[in-house]
Amino acid sequence: MTTTPELGTRSLPLLLLGTESDPASERGVSCPGALPPASDPALVERARAAKAALGDQVFVLGHHYQRDEVIQFADVTGDSFKLARDAAARPQAPYIVFCGVHFMAESADILTADHQQVVLPDMAAGCSMADMATFDQVEECWEVLEEVGIADDVVPVTYMNSSADIKAFVGRHGGVVCTSSNARRALEWAYSKGSKVLFLPDQHLGRNTAVLEMGFSLDDCVVYDPHRPEGGLTPRQFRDARMLLWRGHCSVHARFTKASVDEIRSRVPDVNILVHPECRHEVVVEADYVGSTEYIIKTLAAAPAGSSWAVGTELNLVRRLANMHPDKNVMFLDRTVCFCSTMNRIDLPHLVWALESLAKGEVVNRIQVDEETAHYAKAALDQMLALP
Repeated sequence: MTTTPELGTRSLPLLLLGTESDPASERGVSCPGALPPASDPALVERARAAKAALGDQVFVLGHHYQRDEVIQFADVTGDSFKLARDAAARPQAPYIVFCGVHFMAESADILTADHQQVVLPDMAAGCSMADMATFDQVEECWEVLEEVGIADDVVPVTYMNSSADIKAFVGRHGGVVCTSSNARRALEWAYSKGSKVLFLPDQHLGRNTAVLEMGFSLDDCVVYDPHRPEGGLTPRQFRDARMLLWRGHCSVHARFTKASVDEIRSRVPDVNILVHPECRHEVVVEADYVGSTEYIIKTLAAAPAGSSWAVGTELNLVRRLANMHPDKNVMFLDRTVCFCSTMNRIDLPHLVWALESLAKGEVVNRIQVDEETAHYAKAALDQMLALP
């Protein structure tokens, strides 16, 4: 094992993850300082046997944030939209097992053929960000915009990390879905249609894109809080704002702070800070590189040997990237670990159960989006695909 005077052993970045608990963490978000232990090794053989028995009948999708014991059984890996499109490109597979979270499986169901059935191994695998914007709340917000007299000027844009109901709402109102990779293009399209945007549900991606990529000021952005009357905003704030941000965020990415960046810069010489645009504005402006999950993966792959990288994204991915690039010093941006606890509900026992059930001809945990919702959600997704 190699060492450097400044950093000690090469395994130090992972040791720095620590075992502290974090009293500032949101309720329901686990930050224990380590990933859950691997499942019974016998389950690995059961998963292999069930997948082999199913053959081409099953197509397993694995999101980047999944734990390694699940990823090893994925036919393809990627972010949520890439995986949904990959599923649609495999119409010969009647069963799609989505190792991700609920909104991702919904998108796969919307984009795949009618004869394909999408399975989510654990129905409890949700997304805290997606849950921060419910259909009733967004409908109420739109009613407020109508009362203020600006609804006709507003184009809704929703991040891929939203429920099918929210995508359908956006589709009904002539809006578009975006990913972290094409958020700027989606916003530019929206502003060609109206003077204001309602950006759902991640305030940080919306703010960072508008301010850092499109030249908006922070004063151009206001935050609509669905838990306060009229969103906590005055009619003048509604009229003056160009970007109406929903009060939502990713429970993992939003935990990184400027103090995290300052601490690691003081400790690791010449470190590169690489973060996801779901991070807070204060973190993104201090970072050296900002981009989607795919961007993070490609940036580290192209980085020179011996370089140091502090990565502000989900722990499973950071640890996997550290193992993939032993010639580089890859570490988590914060000392206190916080993996995506809902994503980690898709563990090996649930995957084995889903595969073995399918092998016996029993479809479990099928995700089905009703026809009307799927129609309007697909309209918003198709508009994204049609972006210049």
